[in-house]
Amino acid sequence: MQKKRWIALTALRKVLTCAICSIALVALFSVHVPVFPSSKVPNFSDPFKLPTQHDIKYQKLSAEQSWTLELAPPHLLKAPLPSRKLDGSSGTVETDKLWKPPPNRDFVPCVEPSPNYTSPTESRGYLLVHTNGGLNQMRAGICDMVAVARIINATVVIPELDKRSFWKDSSNFSDVFDEDHFINALADDVKIITKLPNELATGTRAVKHFRSWSGMDYYQEEIASLWEEYEVIRAAKSDSRLANNNLPLDIQKLRCRACYEALRFAPQIEAMGKLLVDRMRSFGSYIALHLRFEEDMLAFSGCTQDLSPAEADELRIIRENTSYWKEKEIDPIERRSKGFCPLTPKEVGIFLSALGYPSNTPIYIAAGKIYGGDSHMAALRSRYPILMSKVWLMLMLDFLHFVE
Repeated sequence: MQKKRWIALTALRKVLTCAICSIALVALFSVHVPVFPSSKVPNFSDPFKLPTQHDIKYQKLSAEQSWTLELAPPHLLKAPLPSRKLDGSSGTVETDKLWKPPPNRDFVPCVEPSPNYTSPTESRGYLLVHTNGGLNQMRAGICDMVAVARIINATVVIPELDKRSFWKDSSNFSDVFDEDHFINALADDVKIITKLPNELATGTRAVKHFRSWSGMDYYQEEIASLWEEYEVIRAAKSDSRLANNNLPLDIQKLRCRACYEALRFAPQIEAMGKLLVDRMRSFGSYIALHLRFEEDMLAFSGCTQDLSPAEADELRIIRENTSYWKEKEIDPIERRSKGFCPLTPKEVGIFLSALGYPSNTPIYIAAGKIYGGDSHMAALRSRYPILMSKVWLMLMLDFLHFVE
């Protein structure tokens, strides 16, 4: 009886072995799938570690070239694709030239004052500044107001940041910028104080909307004349209030000193920024991409490319309900045809591919919350899967600190 069972078991093993071999052979000869489909994102074993340049292989050249055909105008479809120089040893696309710094065209920093530049004269009064717009807009406005204070012989009170705009950010100047450094760095240019003297805090002041893109004559004559009646002038807005051209060289240099030397981020922001940059640099060269595909930008501009009707309607309502946005009725097609709309994330991906950046290029998204989230980022992520944001990098840093 045992012998019969042994014979039956042996036969069953042989049948199973033959079946497994047959399945393996059929799979081997029938599968015809590229190792790395261009439309798929590879899975990485460690979700908290960015892949290195070797973790993701370059796409086949034909796949890269096919990207340039997507959404191309019909008259360009027949044009020959530009040839790419290949590394003979590895067959990878040469990308070194993409990371070379652009030529400076003999431009040099221009912040040092001229030999005849003098210390500020006696102040005639105080300039209160209410900044407006986003961070970059406020920063540029502060630099302009420093120059205006020099022109009209005013003492600058530390500017008030915009708290009423779309973002409803409650930050004060000292929360964002290094206040002491700002005051000391400009000590030879204008006098800066942290607040008005108590006796003037509740006094009458001249509130002015300075004329946009104004030159020296406007400030020396019309604005400076206000000192005859007021000790305090309040600039209701700061953006684009000073002309870019036809100003004395030392006024232009003062704007540059304010921007590039005096306006330094607060120490805690500098420290966090350094951590994020060091983390990105640890994975090699990367692109810092400022996508303007944010809710406020799209609502303000009226741009609706790649948006659903529901999303376009939501942005229209936001625009109508934002009182300080004057333009309400906007034709999105006309606006886009004039070049007044930001590129969509999908278009950015096409653009970077056309420039020759390989799909394993790390990209840091230097922007706020992208409108529509993942639904609008999917096309860009399919081309460039290594997309990082400050939030994700901070989570990674927290995780690594926890592990250590």
